[in-house]
Order: sequence, then C-alpha cells, then structure tokens
Amino acid sequence: MSSSKTDVIVLGAGIVGVSAALHAQARGRGVALVDRLGVVAGETSFGNSGIVQSEAVFPYMFPRAPDEVAVAALNLDPRVQIRYRSLPWVAPWVWRYFLASSPKARMSTALAMRGLVLRCLAEHRAIAEPAGAGALLREGGWIKVFRTSRGEDLTLADIEETKPFGIGSAALNREQLFALEPRLGGVAKGGVHFTESLSTPDPGALANAYADLFFKRGGRLVKGDARSLQASGAGWTVATDGGALHAADVVVALGVWTTDVTRALGYRLSLGVKRGYHMHYAAKGGTTLNRPVLDLEKGYIMAPMARGLRLTTGAEFARRDDPPSNAHLDRLEPSARQLFPLAERLDPQPWLGRRPCLPDMAPVIGPAPRHKGLWFDFGHQHLGLTLGPVCGLLLAQMMTGETPFVDPKPFAAERFG
Repeated sequence: MSSSKTDVIVLGAGIVGVSAALHAQARGRGVALVDRLGVVAGETSFGNSGIVQSEAVFPYMFPRAPDEVAVAALNLDPRVQIRYRSLPWVAPWVWRYFLASSPKARMSTALAMRGLVLRCLAEHRAIAEPAGAGALLREGGWIKVFRTSRGEDLTLADIEETKPFGIGSAALNREQLFALEPRLGGVAKGGVHFTESLSTPDPGALANAYADLFFKRGGRLVKGDARSLQASGAGWTVATDGGALHAADVVVALGVWTTDVTRALGYRLSLGVKRGYHMHYAAKGGTTLNRPVLDLEKGYIMAPMARGLRLTTGAEFARRDDPPSNAHLDRLEPSARQLFPLAERLDPQPWLGRRPCLPDMAPVIGPAPRHKGLWFDFGHQHLGLTLGPVCGLLLAQMMTGETPFVDPKPFAAERFG
C-alpha cells in the first residue's frame, strides 16, 4: 500500500479538529484530517445544543454544598445522572473534579477562559463568512429560565458575576420572558437573556460547512486509526485506509478518545467524560421556540433545530463506552413538557454524546511536553462548538511561532504533572 506526506496531521474531524486544520492551513501548511469514521462531525460535534456561548466564562463545576452533593449522589438532581455500576471506575475522576471546583479554582479557570470565550463569536464569523455558512449562525442569543425564587436568585447572581467580564445579558420578568418566547408554559417565572451569543439549527451541518471550506482550500479527509500513531524519524506516521500518512506535526483533537493515543505515548492526563443525550420532538400546533432555552433547575436545554425541537440532557457520569440508557432523558421529559407543548418524539432512540472534560474544566491547548511535533487540542468540556475555532487559532499561533493572542500557560498539559 502506498504512503503519502503532508505538513500537519489532525487526528479527529469534529468541530475542534476541523477548526485546527483550517487555522494551520491558513498559515500555509498542508493539512490532512484523519478520522476513524471517515466523516466530519460523526460524534460529539453532531448532537450538542447548538449554542456558541459567548457568556460561558465561568465553567460548569461540581457542587460543593453538602446538601447538593447528597442530592446528586442519590440521583435526585435532574441535572445529573449517575450510573452506579460504573461508579468504581468514574469516582476517582469525579473526586478530582470536586477538588478542582473550589471557589478559588473556579475563578482561576474563569480568568483563564475569558480571553478564549470573549473571542469565540469573532472566530466563528471569520470562518462562517468564507464558508458561506452565515445562515447556520443565528442571532438572538439564548435564555436561562427559572421556576422558583431560588432559581431567580441564582439567575440574578449569574448576571452580577459576569458583569465584570463584559457579558451582554438582560434580566427578564415573567412578562418580558413571554414576550420573547410566548409558547412557554406557566412553570416559567422569569429568566436571563444572554443577548450576544449565537446559535445554530444544525451543529453537524455547521461543522461540515467549515470542513468544506478546508477541502476547497486543498485540505483532505482520510479514514484512519489514530491509535496507530507512531514517531517516525523527524515526524509522525499514522495508518489510514489509503496507506501510511507522514507529517512533521500531528494535532491530537480526539475529544474523549484522546487518551487512546496519549497513554501509549506515556502521558497520564486526567481526562474524564460527561455523557449526554438528545432527542428531537415535534411541537404541538406547529409552533417552536425562537432561541435555545435552558431550564435552570432541571438542567436540560430545548433548542429549535432543523429536525425539530432538540432536548439535550445534563451530565451522565458513566464510563465512556457504557451502553446508552434512556433513564436520564425519561426523567427530564415530563419537566420539558411542562415548559413547552411538545408532541411526539421524532428519533427512534436517544442520541448519545460524550463531553471531554479535565477536572478544572479548561482545555489542553499546545505542545506535548516530551515529544517534538506533537500538539494537543482537547478537553473542551461543554464548549466544543463554542471554543473550536478560537482554540484552533491559539494552537496555530503556537505551532507557527506567532505571538499568542492570550497567555497559553493555563492550558498547558504540564499542569497535570
């Protein structure tokens, strides 16, 4: 079988890998995407809530209050689902996540993430325009809805906490909320409107539009097994269906599958997984939402998509490759039907996605500590769609010796020892 060469191999063809490939390509590098499925956005990038979250400076952290921890541990918190049979395997990572969720650590992550998050909209637009994908990015922001006075307090605290970061938001009383989303149910008492964020009606189509721009500019996608990656001379080699592919640089952008490659190279990175599900629904009366809506106290998002209304769950703590379960979606669906007049399910079964998470909820972006030409771009937690383009920019700047637009030190792999 023949072999071929390129300048850069990017392992993983999700939104993160496609974005990294585009930015490297824009700096004159020949780039090939390698994916085990041989398609773009075949995994986690396909099924998210579709929000480019320009307000998401503060990360989703593990609860610290004892009563909240107890409720979650008993599977009584609708935002979380625990697969108890998997607990012996996932508990060590959850413990590290808990330790990294202190108020001080949370603020440290927010300060590090600020530069990435505040530039995420500009980087999406910079790709979407030449890709002809402008119609796949919607203005109008998204809304966080509360049901109770406690939820209202949390919402107002969110607004105050994000003000110093310049986040655009507006508190909504009940009347203002229903003016924006008139079909919401009576359980909604008010909310906060994050006005500047974008959303997409089809995350998979958006990633494919970005990939088409990469292909138009000379890039290629090949089917191959990232686990075959080996150091070869002054560079790297990976086995593909078209033969061995060689490059001086390789980018690992494999999401939760990153450790399949990094462990073999001697890296012990604390990468965990928060699994999540989605289901599409028809709407009674043919109506829909105008923008994504988060039910704060229940922990799910309903988003208007090309296929219907997509309900996305919170976090399921389970092993990466455990079989799917309907339990979390089934728990949430009655609450969703209170909030919006949903009709029948449109999918034969829930779709399962896997969010790659580091304990501090910040990604790893930059060079591998012990291997020349090996680069990391993974661990984007709930924000893969949000951060893909901007993290691709940061990585490409480091790869080509440019001055990074933000300090990359908080995202270094070395922070895990």
